[in-house]
Formats: sequence, structure tokens, C-alpha cells
Amino acid sequence: MVNRVLMTGNEALGEGAIRGGCACYFGYPITPQNELTAYMAANMPAKNRVFIQSESELAAINMVFGASVTGARAMTSSSSPGISLKQEGISYLAAACLPAVIVNVMRAGPGLGDITPSQADYYQATRGGGHGDYRTIVLAPATVQEMHDFAVLAFDLADKYRNPVLILADGRLGQMMEPLVLSDKKPDLPDKPWALGNSAGRKKRTIRSYYAGKVEDNNIRIQKKLREVEQHEVRFDTYMLDDADIMLVAYGTSARLSCGAVNLARSEGIKAGLLRPQTLYPFPFDAIRGHLDHVKAVLTVEMSGGQMLDDVRLAVEGRVPTHFHGRMGGAVPSVADIAEEIRRIR
Repeated sequence: MVNRVLMTGNEALGEGAIRGGCACYFGYPITPQNELTAYMAANMPAKNRVFIQSESELAAINMVFGASVTGARAMTSSSSPGISLKQEGISYLAAACLPAVIVNVMRAGPGLGDITPSQADYYQATRGGGHGDYRTIVLAPATVQEMHDFAVLAFDLADKYRNPVLILADGRLGQMMEPLVLSDKKPDLPDKPWALGNSAGRKKRTIRSYYAGKVEDNNIRIQKKLREVEQHEVRFDTYMLDDADIMLVAYGTSARLSCGAVNLARSEGIKAGLLRPQTLYPFPFDAIRGHLDHVKAVLTVEMSGGQMLDDVRLAVEGRVPTHFHGRMGGAVPSVADIAEEIRRIR
């Protein structure tokens, strides 16, 4: 018999991180991800793991850097303006080729915005966010189960590629409650011969983000690694897409609502289907292109002004009309409004 529990998305992500081998968590309070920090505060020390509520977001991300240097699985979490403050530290993690997990439970912006859910951090997440030529692997859960499962996956990917991994959720996913099955997978903790430590007599090791006279060489190494990520780590899901005339593309909460709109359209005889990216970087360009021989139009649905839309257009390459439906500033698209947009473009 499968053992199912009821958790919020934030709590499920925290439990997933613990089961995924998170040894150190450093965070600072901000709504709507505070349940995650509270969960880690309650559960990490009980398992003899490190929990620190730092004095700022900047301190938290640099604590992650310090823990990762030693080979520990380290994580931080925040919400949109807090993630903005962490960008310099994330850039340094990428430059030093250090694994780390960063969670962004998005809220409305720009600026302070408010605590309502949003997806307006897509550009920041998928284009690096900080300065320089780097990318973070970006996972986009759409259910409480995936909030849990992707936390486990994030640590594995971070270690595999020695690269920061960002879990991009939103306030609604963080706060909602759903039943889920907790992971019983034992963490696969790889050997890290590059990590620093105090072992006497070992070969000298150095971890750095600056390579005097060889900055381009380091950038080339990073780009080579990212090509491997793009080749092997694309993840997506589809719903009723095989015979669809209209393909919706959406992630996270917007994808949940788009599923409802697809069902409503199908009940009216309109052949709609959904492609849901589970990785926003690497983006499923080829998966979208693979359906363009039978779809007549593409509709992108987002809780933003149309950020993922740019990547969808790159995938479509002008072969079929591309449409957009979005809400901004914490407003959430409705199933009825998405269905009406499907009717309009059929």
C-alpha cells in the first residue's frame, strides 16, 4: 500500500531536499516561501544537519558557496526580490563550478511587488540572472509531488554537472496542499575529489572563480558543460497533444490551468493539447518543433507579460501562428479565459 501524506508545496520541497541529502540550508524569511524555511528550521537540526537563518539574502548565498566548497550538499531559498539579491553569489558559484540548489517561490514584481503568485522571473532564471556567460539548470514543478521530487533531482543534477540548479515555483504552488508520496530513494552522494577539506597529506586543491589570464578558458569549460546539459537533461510532459490542432505551452501553475482549458476545449470539439516544460533551461525546443507538422497554432500561457513566449517563438521559427495569454502583477489566468483564447484562435 502506497503511503501518501498531505503537505504544502513548500513543505514538500523541504522534505524532498532533506531526503535528497541536503546537509546545509541557509535562508532568510520572505513570503510566500516562509513555510520552506520554517520546515528546514524544524527538521534539519533534528537530523544533525546545518540550518542557519542568515542575516540577509547576500549572506545566505555566500554561506552556500562556503558549504559547497567542502563538498556538502547546500541549498538556499527565497522569493523574487530575495533571489535578485543572491544573483552575484550565484554567478560566483557558476564561475567556480560549484553545485548548489536555489529555490525561487516567485511573487509579483517588479520591485517589491506583493506576495501574490507570479511567473515573471523566467528571464532572470533562464538567462543566468547575474553577470557573465553562464546558465543555471532550471526545474519547473507543477504539482506538490513535483515540488518534492524535483528537490531530490536538483541535488543530483547539481553534483553531476558541478553547476547551480534553480527550482522555479510560484506562490500558489508553494502554498497549496496536495497528497504526495515521499521519496524513498537513498541519496546518491558522489565522490568529490575537487572538494576542500582538512585531510592531512592530501594533494593541494584550489577552488576559485577568477583565473588570471585564463578567464576565457574557464568560460569555454562552462559552455562545454552547458552543451552537455542541453543534450541530456531536457524534460517535459504532454497532455492530449498527439492529435491536437492547437498546442498550448505552459509551466507551473499556468500549466495546471491550461489542462483545464484543454479539457473544456475538447468537450466542445476543439482539438487542443498541452506541452509542459519541466526544465526551463534546458528548454524543450525540439519537443515543440516535433509537433509543428500537425498543429495549426501555438498558444503560450504565463503569469507574466510573456517571457517564456520568446523561447516558444524560437522553437516555432514562424512555422505556425504563435499567440499569448498572460496575467501580470500577481493575477492568475482562469480556465475560462484560456478556453476563450483557444476558441478565438481555432
